[in-house]
Amino acid sequence: MNNSPVDPVPAEYSISYLSRVAGISSRTLRHYDHIGLLVPDHVAQNGYRFYTQNQLVRLQRIMLLRDMGLKLESITEILDDQRDEREALAEHVQQLQTQRRIIDRQITTLERTISALENGEEMKPETSFDGFNEQYKEEVTQRWGAKAYNDSNQWWRSKSAEEQAGFFQQVRELNEAWIRAGEQNVRADSDAAQSLAARHVQWLRSVPGTPLDSSDLEQRRAYVSSLSEMYVADDRFAKNYGGHAELVRDALKAYVQKAADL
Repeated sequence: MNNSPVDPVPAEYSISYLSRVAGISSRTLRHYDHIGLLVPDHVAQNGYRFYTQNQLVRLQRIMLLRDMGLKLESITEILDDQRDEREALAEHVQQLQTQRRIIDRQITTLERTISALENGEEMKPETSFDGFNEQYKEEVTQRWGAKAYNDSNQWWRSKSAEEQAGFFQQVRELNEAWIRAGEQNVRADSDAAQSLAARHVQWLRSVPGTPLDSSDLEQRRAYVSSLSEMYVADDRFAKNYGGHAELVRDALKAYVQKAADL
């Protein structure tokens, strides 16, 4: 019988060990070090990189954000701006739980459809899109409350097909204007960008039930600033601006701070 004590968990990890357990190549880890995304705790005299728990937590978050489709540049900004690791990880958990609930509903809907097709049953339109037509319901409710979602959802469903198409056209034109501004290297604080920011806020105000309905100016400013950060951090939004989401964010932040009212 072996009575030797259990080996303690190592306080530091070599790059080869971290590469193996995380499923990431050593080359990728060295690249992360080179761009400042994941710097090892220390480098030995022989050039070997070593990592501690702090780097493990950061790598875990890098992998989560990367799986969400974010670019490495955006991930670096997010991680550097958020100093409280536990709070950030708790937010990741909430996001993943929301995604899981939506996926579970989509799976149930698809299984219901498969069953109907196999048994020659007629699909029920009212249940055929559960989990698909409310993609942002839980996210909006979590951020701004159930009333915000219900008011905006009721407003949207009250629109005719032509009105909904017109709204989407307005969004496309706004996004294209931002992309043109980015391609022309327009500065965020320039008159052109600030004019676009004013137009953007006016468009946001057209949707009822958001914090822009608040009588508190600071709350309205915080709402627009929060959205502008999402445009950069969340690839679902960033892709709408053709690589110029940072311009949109910076211009909106400059606008809401200078505007006497929103």
